[in-house]
Amino acid sequence: MTARIVQDGPLIIGGGLAGLSAALETAPRPTLVATPAPLLQACSSAWAQGGVAAALTASDTPELHAADTAAAGAGLVDPEAARALTAEGRATVEWLVRLGAPFDRDAAGGFAVSREAAHSRPRVARVGGDGAGRAILSALVAAVRAAPHVQIWEDARLRGLLQDADGRVRGALIECGGRLVEVIAPAVVLATGGAGGLYARTTTPTALLGEGMALAWQAGAEILDPEFVQFHPTAIDVGLDPMPLATEALRGEGARLVDHAGAYLLGAAADADLAPRDVVARAVHAARSDGRGAFLDARAAVGAHFPEAFPAVFAACMRAGLDPREEPIPVAAAAHYHMGGIAADLDGRTTLPGLFAVGECAAAGVHGANRLASNSLLEAAAFGRRTGRAAAAEFAGGGRIPPARRPAPDLQPRPLARLRLAMSELAGVIRTGPGLTNLIATLDQLDAGRVPALPSVAARLIAEAALARRESRGGHYRADFPEAAAEARHTRLRQPALVPAE
Repeated sequence: MTARIVQDGPLIIGGGLAGLSAALETAPRPTLVATPAPLLQACSSAWAQGGVAAALTASDTPELHAADTAAAGAGLVDPEAARALTAEGRATVEWLVRLGAPFDRDAAGGFAVSREAAHSRPRVARVGGDGAGRAILSALVAAVRAAPHVQIWEDARLRGLLQDADGRVRGALIECGGRLVEVIAPAVVLATGGAGGLYARTTTPTALLGEGMALAWQAGAEILDPEFVQFHPTAIDVGLDPMPLATEALRGEGARLVDHAGAYLLGAAADADLAPRDVVARAVHAARSDGRGAFLDARAAVGAHFPEAFPAVFAACMRAGLDPREEPIPVAAAAHYHMGGIAADLDGRTTLPGLFAVGECAAAGVHGANRLASNSLLEAAAFGRRTGRAAAAEFAGGGRIPPARRPAPDLQPRPLARLRLAMSELAGVIRTGPGLTNLIATLDQLDAGRVPALPSVAARLIAEAALARRESRGGHYRADFPEAAAEARHTRLRQPALVPAE
């Protein structure tokens, strides 16, 4: 029999930067954080290398940052959301500093910042060269563990959402230590991360399978622009799953993308390799498809300084028997970030009362069709704090709460491997109508005669929206529709079918 407990405060699902930032801001409401893995493990926040994008220097402003964010998003960024995010940049970085995040400093004591793709100014605050994510998240983990209002369940996986007769979310079904528990709560915050694990070539933890998005959709929440997946152009291609990442900051320092003959993939201009990620990813994909290979050459730009300047990348290369001081790094484009997700406002509210979403599982309007580099850690912390405060203001309603439905079955290793390969091949950097139709047919075969597993539901949301978008925009490139439509329109998905673009 499934146990039921009552939580007199928010229930937060996810232990990454977004979830923990939310948890710290819910005080003094008692808050339960449920995470499927120990804190600091299996979350994209801890793996982030670049840093936090924010206007931190005299030559930069939040307005310039917002303009760059909108330009990268290819017509689908919400201007209000971009302004809200960038206006909170410095305050968010300073909040992280107060928690103990050891950002790199320049000689004058200010924040040391670097430039990444599609930024018009250097504005990415880093930690230890390429260790921002783990260092920042470590500071938050320490703060959350010390917070008297927060209780943490590790090894706790989201298996369903609880709703009353009016559709309001009233809690969640959690599997903890092999036991199912219904947690009744006045607010549920989904901070479940992205969907990179749906792809065979990914830089994210493979456990991130879009399950939070799938459950929200099944409960009736609106899903915004799920077809927009960002592919990082410099995943290190050494046969590992997931693929280690070579941070974009390497190109900011002057590293160049070349083929096996040493020819530049994007041209000889000094800033050519700092084009938006979708442009660079397609160039890398094309070079590999043509048999020319793709490599990141950092020998001249970084060289002997690699161990101290970019220790995480250096260690990943050396473990693979590759010395980036002496030879170019083989790279490939790999799934890296999901711009689409559960539609949410700036305070994390979804279209379902009682349900909040923040971080990569959410789509709050700041990324549009193509995320600006290093905006995701800023969004997770800044909007995480806002979401925590909003969720803490929710109080339980009345009425009966029916038992949760039986959890969907897991997708077993062999079918999951088939799904991941099909997603990389047919919903990857280059997409076509026939390819996406074949992908949907593969999902039909995987689902035949059974309740669809959540990864299959998430993959179908991406595939069907990609098939419906008959244009190329941002991270979504259709070889059979290579031009952008004259008007940028969102995709909105709700049960039971695709809602026409607005």
